[in-house]
Amino acid sequence: MFTDYDGDMPDFDGIKIEGEVPVFVTRNLVMFPGILMPVLVGRKATLELVRFLEENPETIFVIVSQKDGDVEYPKSKDIYRTGIYVKLIRAFDMPGSENGESRTVVLQGLGRCHLDEITSTTPFMHAKTSKLSDELVDKDDKEFLTAVNDMKDTLKEYIHGSDELPDDAQFAVDNISHPIAAVNYVCSNMPFPVYEKMLMLKENSVKDRLFRLMKLLNREIQFQHLRQNIRSKTREDIEEQQREYFLHQQIKNIQEELGDGDSTPEKKEILEKAKKKKWSEEIAKIFQKEIDKLSTLNPQSPDYSVQVNYLQTMVGLPWNEYTKDDLDLKRAKRVLDRDHYGMEKVKERILEYMAVLQLKGSNKSPILCLYGPPGVGKTSLGKSIAESMKRKYVRMSLGGLHDESEIRGHRRTYIGAMPGRIIKNIQKANSSNPVFVLDEIDKITQNTVNGDPSSALLEVLDPEQNNAFHDNYLDVDYDLSKVLFIATANDINTIPRALLDRMEIIEVSGYITEEKIEIAKRHLLPKELSNSGLDEYAPKLKFTKQALEKIIESYTRESGVRQLEKQINKALRKLAYQQAMNGKLDYEKITPVELEGLLGKPPFYRDIYQGNDYAGVVTGLAWTSVGGEILFIETSLSKGKAGKLTLTGNLGDVMKESAVIALEYVKAHVDSLGIDYRIFDQWNIHIHVPEGATPKDGPSAGITIATSIASALTQRKVRKNIAMTGEITLRGKVLPVGGIKEKILAAKRAGITDIVMCRENRKDIEDIPEKYRKGVQFHYVENIQQVWDIALTNQIVANPVNLTISETNNK
Repeated sequence: MFTDYDGDMPDFDGIKIEGEVPVFVTRNLVMFPGILMPVLVGRKATLELVRFLEENPETIFVIVSQKDGDVEYPKSKDIYRTGIYVKLIRAFDMPGSENGESRTVVLQGLGRCHLDEITSTTPFMHAKTSKLSDELVDKDDKEFLTAVNDMKDTLKEYIHGSDELPDDAQFAVDNISHPIAAVNYVCSNMPFPVYEKMLMLKENSVKDRLFRLMKLLNREIQFQHLRQNIRSKTREDIEEQQREYFLHQQIKNIQEELGDGDSTPEKKEILEKAKKKKWSEEIAKIFQKEIDKLSTLNPQSPDYSVQVNYLQTMVGLPWNEYTKDDLDLKRAKRVLDRDHYGMEKVKERILEYMAVLQLKGSNKSPILCLYGPPGVGKTSLGKSIAESMKRKYVRMSLGGLHDESEIRGHRRTYIGAMPGRIIKNIQKANSSNPVFVLDEIDKITQNTVNGDPSSALLEVLDPEQNNAFHDNYLDVDYDLSKVLFIATANDINTIPRALLDRMEIIEVSGYITEEKIEIAKRHLLPKELSNSGLDEYAPKLKFTKQALEKIIESYTRESGVRQLEKQINKALRKLAYQQAMNGKLDYEKITPVELEGLLGKPPFYRDIYQGNDYAGVVTGLAWTSVGGEILFIETSLSKGKAGKLTLTGNLGDVMKESAVIALEYVKAHVDSLGIDYRIFDQWNIHIHVPEGATPKDGPSAGITIATSIASALTQRKVRKNIAMTGEITLRGKVLPVGGIKEKILAAKRAGITDIVMCRENRKDIEDIPEKYRKGVQFHYVENIQQVWDIALTNQIVANPVNLTISETNNK
């Protein structure tokens, strides 16, 4: 390896390695040839290997390094394949070790090798190896010897600038006379990463290993210089900051001596407001800490304005300041009834809350969620509630909100940080118990790149947590438990389940025609007369009840009253134009006759009952987002061998399933209908629901479809002026459905006198005022047989299809 040099390098060329050899795996340690090194042993497998070597001291084994020092039980993939042959010089127990848990061994490195194959891992690792030869270095190689001397000088500079190496490390290198031993010693003992040491060990040429070592030493020296530069710069910055701090302290002391320590107008204003605050002792301590911090800042620095803004936010909040509630329940009921017609459930819940406050004196405010179609007055109800209790009112729109910090605020470390909109609105209300409307909570954006605003609302809308709401900007807890939160939504299905669970859900259903007429008379007409200016020029102008009903049913199609308000406004604008042009109105009483001249042709029409002249046509009742409607289920038969069922009319999946269930029930009960089962092999059935452009879905048409199929197959007419609604099961049981109130009113408008529904819907009928039920007889059923008994007459329609069916039956 190195010729004609006197030294201590071991002679490895004469040693023969045959067969498998034990493998000693180390972590964070790489040995080089010729180096004598102590190694601490602690792993169980390695201790087994040491015991074996003590019993066989002449055994040559291999030492290799593992790639990741954190791996406790290294496998083949976890170790480097380049290592060196070594022999055990000595093994001894360390002082303090018990039961042989750790030992120290002194190893002598011989020559490099390669692990060809791991043959076993128990009780310790064995492997097949092959020698790796090193390129020889000639004794007259001046370049090598010069490089070794330069390496020693570079090492001295590196050791001098290092915090990790002792100064006597250089002394150890200087006492190694053999150049190659010196190179290997430095490679093995310097604190370089394992992978870089492995790169040096893999070098076949000692000279190349030396040059790689010098590159690493020079690189580390450059890093040392960089660290020293960074330290000197930061030390200068700290010293400058300390200097400014002491100067500010001196200025503060001088100002206090002169009596103008709080001379800045911002600080004076903040301290004046702070004197009036009713905050707790804990908040007072935090405020004092922050105001003291302000005194140490230079008024010209950016941090000063940030601190001032924070303190102004603190003193601007109404800490423990509440408006006094007016708990006169009769007055509150008058205010609520005056501003909103209907909505009995919501009004009842607010009056119950006020009653508890009156009896108990204090109570956690409920978190209400009003959901229903647009235009029914959910948002405006918040104002009425605030007025009825004499509380402050604030509203926050959540539609399209996509940033979590809009709720919780930004931390003060950010430039332009500000509190969240919850704290801002509390500050705006100047009261800690306002009525707080969270508008359109179902339209808040979820899981965006800026966080999840809906999750940030969980703390706000939890009565058990919001007494300590934490805003990131304010960074102290604020009590929201006295705030009456009212959320509004059009669709609760889009609200996250955890958020929905924290709120008390109150449905605000759409208005029926009678309610809309009352709302128009009491609220919309006076408001629009004032907006159009006609209240002064035509004080006697009025709409008849029939005119308002025609506007509602023929010019609008909605659950709320927004479109109704627009149509009234449109009619009054036309009249205002007449007044301005002619100086008078052509008429002061608006009836349905005058409406077409003011509003044009009606764009909508209400379905009317079409009679029972045809078998297979049955009237059903449906609920839509704009109120109740009647619909017609039509069934016809056509000759064909497939017995195919066809469904048309833009039906949804649930309605299609109801049709299939109804047909299967009819097939199973042909005997009770008096028809031949073979009819299904000779005739196709087609079920259609008119107005195919309108999507239709839901289970409410189950009994209607079953009755339509039975009527078509038996050719028996359906009873006059009858309609039905209900879900059907495969066993023929009739199940209850919703929207009963709207469906009954739709039936009354169409002239229906009898309605068939599930017996369990009787409780819904009893909740409806008597005036809406008058003129309609209700038939409660439990199964489809009872429906047929009520709805189907014994009158057979004279129809060619019936004759053909008879012929089929006879055959």
